[in-house]
Amino acid sequence: MKLIFAIVNGDDSLPVSRALTKAGFFATKLASTGSFLSAGNTTFLTCVEDHRVDAVISIIREKSHKRKQFVSSGAPLDSGMNFPVEVEVGGATIFVTDVERFEKA
Repeated sequence: MKLIFAIVNGDDSLPVSRALTKAGFFATKLASTGSFLSAGNTTFLTCVEDHRVDAVISIIREKSHKRKQFVSSGAPLDSGMNFPVEVEVGGATIFVTDVERFEKA
């Protein structure tokens, strides 16, 4: 068994959730926040048999899209104003770990 942690941009959370459910995967969703942009994310926890890991990752990749977004630089100019900086957001960060024991009670 494997435990998949997938940190997904908040904008992609619903499509990922629907696609996982449609494919027969169950996931626990946790609200999370990234430290760099302090933006809302969803962390999905999914436990699956080893041979199903690639199917879950494929769904997450398909439904998690990278996009460009302007954010405040956080570094004020001489005028005291922040200026916008374009950054890439979205996509997913995925971790897969071994599970010694899994039970649904």
